[in-house]
Amino acid sequence: MSVDLKTLDMAAVRKDFPLLSRILHGKPVVYLDSAVSGQMPIPVIDRMTRYQREEHTNVHRGVSTLSQEATDFYEAAREKVRRFISAGSVKEIVWTRGTTESINLVAQTFGRRVVKAGDEILLSAMEHHANIVPWQMLAEEKGATIKVIPMNDAGELLLDSLDELLTERTKIVGVVHVSNVLGTVNPVKEIIARAHAKGVPVLVDGAQAVPHLKVDVKDLDADFYVFSGHKLSGPTGIGVLYGKLALLEAMPPWHGGGNMIRSVSWEKTTYMAAPGKFEAGTPPIAAAIGLGAAIDYLETLGLDRIAAHEHDLLVYATERLTGIPGLRILGTAKDKASVISFVVDGIHPHDMGSLLDGEGVVVRAGHHCAQPVMTRFKVPATTRASFAYFNTREEVDVLISAVLKAIELFK
Repeated sequence: MSVDLKTLDMAAVRKDFPLLSRILHGKPVVYLDSAVSGQMPIPVIDRMTRYQREEHTNVHRGVSTLSQEATDFYEAAREKVRRFISAGSVKEIVWTRGTTESINLVAQTFGRRVVKAGDEILLSAMEHHANIVPWQMLAEEKGATIKVIPMNDAGELLLDSLDELLTERTKIVGVVHVSNVLGTVNPVKEIIARAHAKGVPVLVDGAQAVPHLKVDVKDLDADFYVFSGHKLSGPTGIGVLYGKLALLEAMPPWHGGGNMIRSVSWEKTTYMAAPGKFEAGTPPIAAAIGLGAAIDYLETLGLDRIAAHEHDLLVYATERLTGIPGLRILGTAKDKASVISFVVDGIHPHDMGSLLDGEGVVVRAGHHCAQPVMTRFKVPATTRASFAYFNTREEVDVLISAVLKAIELFK
């Protein structure tokens, strides 16, 4: 680890990301796409490489020293996740492949048990597809209805309607903590409290929150909290489902196979307790260990310092982009994370994204897997710049120059 422990030393931090020294189309790369996937620092890459080179074997299966070591590293990563989100027990931390799989798991186990014909599932208007489609599939299967918490033009949920939307038929609320399009930080603690007052459990999609905010699932009182490793400076292919232990214990297994059973006979199979019963087959061992290393890295930097730095970038970039004629930012909530989506008069976001790429600026252009949000704001797509702790004000300036150059080309 080459990071100064007293201050967020940007020069030292940036040395931990080899990609930032790349040249793209003849220009130094400016990576402003951390909302789609965070970059992995060298300590995380090295930790995963060490496992693959020197420690690789399977877990929970053998009596060999290597197998026991791998199991210890793998389970230590689970403990790091527990501590990172302040869960009460490692039994509440289920490994999945990502946010999408975590939500599908809840929909297909918890959801299938509690949702009946005529029931309602309440989602927010700013969900991305991963927190819409699994519930729609469940609703179609069960004959249930999806209801939506609306939002205003600033991209803030209209919670005045929440109590009315929560009815005796509501079986679960699904809400995103931080919008991947608008950057809005939703008041999930308040939403959870109001849902619980009517006996309704809440799933929080934290994929865009955990890289930016300190999350305490006990303080939130979330029933389920889900996120992906690759948004958190970790690898792809690993995700987390946090669930209150009583809920996980009551839920049936999802996938069947090895590593999730107590005993198998031709007559009957019995299953492990949570989280094991949800983790059939050989798990993503290296990815889990890598996620644990990513958490170590972020905690060394300090989440408060990360949040302060990213807020400075958000304010600076917002001020500079707002000053460009014809440019409109979608999402102006009072509480935002470092995500800025924008459209420019007369330029399709795909064209803007391609032109920015030519200047070495990596952004996302499209509907961001959130087509209902695009419909709400009457746009087909947006260009999105998302900032991480390794970005600088100088890189924001490069973004602004590239946007102005694109506008000039389209005049």
